[in-house]
Amino acid sequence: MKKIGILGGGQLGRMFIQNALNYPFKIHVLDPNPEAPCSKIADTFVMGDFNNYDDVMAFAQNVDIVGIEIEHVNLKALKELKAQGKTVIPDPEVLEIIQDKGKQKEFYLKNNIPTAPLKDKTDFPVVQKLCIGGYDGKGVQILKAENQEKAWNEPSIFEEVADLKMELAVIVAKNNQGETAIYPVVEQVFNPEYNLLDYLLTPARISKEEEKQAKEIALQVVNAFDSAGIYAVELFLNHDGSIWVNETAPRVHNSGHSTIEAAYSSQFDMMLRVLTNLPLGSTELKCKSAMLNLIGEENAKGKACVKGLQDVLSLDGFSMHWYGKEMTSPGRKMGHATFCGNDWDKIIQQIEVVKENLKVGVEH
Repeated sequence: MKKIGILGGGQLGRMFIQNALNYPFKIHVLDPNPEAPCSKIADTFVMGDFNNYDDVMAFAQNVDIVGIEIEHVNLKALKELKAQGKTVIPDPEVLEIIQDKGKQKEFYLKNNIPTAPLKDKTDFPVVQKLCIGGYDGKGVQILKAENQEKAWNEPSIFEEVADLKMELAVIVAKNNQGETAIYPVVEQVFNPEYNLLDYLLTPARISKEEEKQAKEIALQVVNAFDSAGIYAVELFLNHDGSIWVNETAPRVHNSGHSTIEAAYSSQFDMMLRVLTNLPLGSTELKCKSAMLNLIGEENAKGKACVKGLQDVLSLDGFSMHWYGKEMTSPGRKMGHATFCGNDWDKIIQQIEVVKENLKVGVEH
């Protein structure tokens, strides 16, 4: 029985394992947190730092395939494992580009991938992105003449501000034979307070031409990386109809969560197929769907509890996913809700009902 090793034990790894339990594989997980979401359901859970060379090397000796659920992992170890003949997906060279926003930007420009033009850092307004360490909306800010003193002093790139009509995302799977599978385009709605995804709608409410263009650009990105893996390509749809690549995540992603209920093969199922070199699954949707992030309430910091579940479980097409995190804090992703149906008005109405009634607070 093949052993799959995953670097990172967060909610993405947990949902990957929940799907992988249906297959004849063993899942090993490496994470520094003994209470990580994967800790109680992995076949083998190893406490260790996925950013530490020795920890990653030792962990990988006991598995056949190495995958990730977070991109900030030790590249030196992965390159060495690849040189030894170990299956590592995605390729360490892909992660090297993704980990640094500056290298990622160079990659898009070199491969003629449409992306926000670079700007001088004093040509306001301008978007500043930290090259290293940003995630979930952190490490990105818009600088204007009146708030330029807020500019970070760390290595950054500076981009033109998008004339944004809508934020989109496309999940693409690619296997070792070079075959690809593209999921329907996702429409993303962001929480302005925390600058992270509030909810998404699949398929996006865009024209056929915009859908075609978004998929073509996402596939262009994935083919340029030239490595097996699951990729989430985040896009800006501008008011003039142009589409820019914002960022790419070389892993399963928040924007693909509704595929668990809505697609014949979820992004997590597809990840397993890619890692184990099985035929790719179907990305076809069974229905329209939405996903709402369930985040820690404002001022809530401590042991997590869910309030109001009894008020929402009667909704048609509602599904609950709890990530098993012990502690909550304001804006922390603690779970998500999925909505399936055929009527956007009804689905969006249900999102509002859940936002009003389902809260993640602290135990008293």
